[in-house]
Amino acid sequence: MTISSSRTATHPQGSGDAVPGQFTLVLHSHLPWLANHGRWPVGEEWLYQSWAASYLLVFAMLRRLAADGFTDQLSLGITPVLAAQLDDPHCLRSMHEWLADWQLRAVAAADNPDIVRRELAAHEFRCAASALGDFERHWQHGASPLIRALADSGVVDILGGPLAHPFAPLLDPRLRRFSLAEGLADARSRWGAAPQGIWAPECAFTPGMESEYSAAGVRHFMVDGPALHGDTSLARPVGDSEVLAFGRDLTVSYQVWSPKSGYPGHSVYRDFHTYDHTTGFKMSRVTGKTVAAQNKKPYDPDRVAPVIDRHVDDFVEHVRARLISESERIGRPALVVAAFDTELFGHWWHEGPVWLEQVLRRLPEAGVRVGTMASAAADGLVGEPVSLTDSSWGSGKDWRVWNGPQVEHLVELNAEVVETALDTVDKLLDAESGRDRVADQIVRETLLTVSSDWPFMVSKDTAAEYAVRRAHTHAHATREIADAALRGRTEQAARLAASWNLADGLFADLDARRLRGDERA
Repeated sequence: MTISSSRTATHPQGSGDAVPGQFTLVLHSHLPWLANHGRWPVGEEWLYQSWAASYLLVFAMLRRLAADGFTDQLSLGITPVLAAQLDDPHCLRSMHEWLADWQLRAVAAADNPDIVRRELAAHEFRCAASALGDFERHWQHGASPLIRALADSGVVDILGGPLAHPFAPLLDPRLRRFSLAEGLADARSRWGAAPQGIWAPECAFTPGMESEYSAAGVRHFMVDGPALHGDTSLARPVGDSEVLAFGRDLTVSYQVWSPKSGYPGHSVYRDFHTYDHTTGFKMSRVTGKTVAAQNKKPYDPDRVAPVIDRHVDDFVEHVRARLISESERIGRPALVVAAFDTELFGHWWHEGPVWLEQVLRRLPEAGVRVGTMASAAADGLVGEPVSLTDSSWGSGKDWRVWNGPQVEHLVELNAEVVETALDTVDKLLDAESGRDRVADQIVRETLLTVSSDWPFMVSKDTAAEYAVRRAHTHAHATREIADAALRGRTEQAARLAASWNLADGLFADLDARRLRGDERA
């Protein structure tokens, strides 16, 4: 019952009639800091599910493509906060245990008189065994060695981002610049080189950020299609800078991830939302979009291969047609950028990794040139400068998800905590010229407070209670440490900072002194 496609592997050299321009796939890999903040139903379980279902499979796919001679296959965004978890000793140990438990749960689930459920349990066992083997062979030292190897192979262009994934336009500019510079430095320390491109959290932008990008050494970044008024056919320099904005082509991207007609909603694919409460496994297929959970039919992996093949062909044809039509419209080779969350492939859409690999192998066969954001820029797929306005890739393509009425309380909380943190850090650093671990932890907890994930989860009503609790937990930590420090209770402040650091000790190189504009040590 192993999921596969009916096609055999292809090679980088294609035989189809070449079409003009380039197709670029961009993946955004991100989860908020989950370690030591709960397990089920929201918390570390979210990390381990995404790791097992998406990151293991996507990285394995990229290794296979690299081994077969493919290069410049996609731009892979990995946020610093996710990278920290994929390298964290606690997370690595717990992930290993989680995979073993997955396999044991599958063994227990196989003890069922229903033959269909036994077969589904066997499918889970094989998936768990494969994941456990892959993790033990490749991941025991964390993600950073794998990311370095993928970058060195040339199969991907790695994108970075600011620390802790803040909604940058709403952040104090001083903390915003600090977060970006530290995020790029964190990437350099993990992967050996600072990324030239970033996926700005939520594709959020406000005028002036292009100058901050330029100063930080960022050469290109993502925006959503409407930010470029729908004309995503070329990368565009922003304002007077040389920093390029790449726009997501919604026409192509929505073929995959549309709530109304995207591929993952096909009736034979595994249903994401329906759990078997006894085993914890997803044993149903989509069946129909209006079918109640209790009426959904059992999942059958043997039924999906021909559907995957049809969806691969459909997507490839859409990419070809879009490249041809856009190139004709602008009178020169055009660019088509499809962008998705990495977690879509495997975690949300069980069959997604198989589909994705087949697409990347099929596109060259069909005459489509595949490349990264960096290769598109190097090859001159660049248009005239553009003036960008406030935008994001959220609902309405504005900022309502992160500053609308539903999350006004979080906007106010963020503003208060940032003001407290910056005021306290300034006073601490005026009095102390050396490294100050108390100031460091104040900044660390502040950045975790202002993560864009918390208002998103509230606005979308996905684990909203957890999100509010997380925001207030980090806000409380910031206030508690700052209050002790400002009252001159130096030992108490140090104890509090050390205690909070046990749970939130990510970004060990974070140095609050650099908020003053000091050079990196």
